[in-house]
Amino acid sequence: MYDYAFDTIANELSGTFSAVSPLIAGTRLTAALVLGACIGAEREHRHKPAGLRTHMLVSMAACLFILISQQLAALPFGAEDSLRVDPLRLIEAVTAGVAFLAAGIIFTSRGQVHNITTGASMWLAGAIGLACGAGQMPLAAMATAIVLVVLYLVRLLETWMGTH
Repeated sequence: MYDYAFDTIANELSGTFSAVSPLIAGTRLTAALVLGACIGAEREHRHKPAGLRTHMLVSMAACLFILISQQLAALPFGAEDSLRVDPLRLIEAVTAGVAFLAAGIIFTSRGQVHNITTGASMWLAGAIGLACGAGQMPLAAMATAIVLVVLYLVRLLETWMGTH
């Protein structure tokens, strides 16, 4: 009885990586975590409500959703012609969920909107996670680098112009 239960659990754990190997999945998840952390660190440095941990989690969650979709697409659900895997639906669901989170940190006080850049950066962290999950880590790294340059340069420009 014990051997059967152990074998069943071992088979379940070893057979779950049919579309993406554990090494590749781990690499993609780690890349999403690190790239999300780069953006979150900038927000954290600015003392914004959604910082390092939030951006890391958003990016990694989005990556995980894509990895799950790839795994589900590889599972046998019946006749091949009846299987419809639509990655755009998953992307829409992730973006809607992240937009909901981002909207929660944007607020208006005395006629001014606050934290809209942080909300946008959370949305971007979700996109970066989706890119990592799809195996597009160079694209995700490029987007991360560009957004960090934009966040820092625009801040310097605003300081120089005296608008911040």
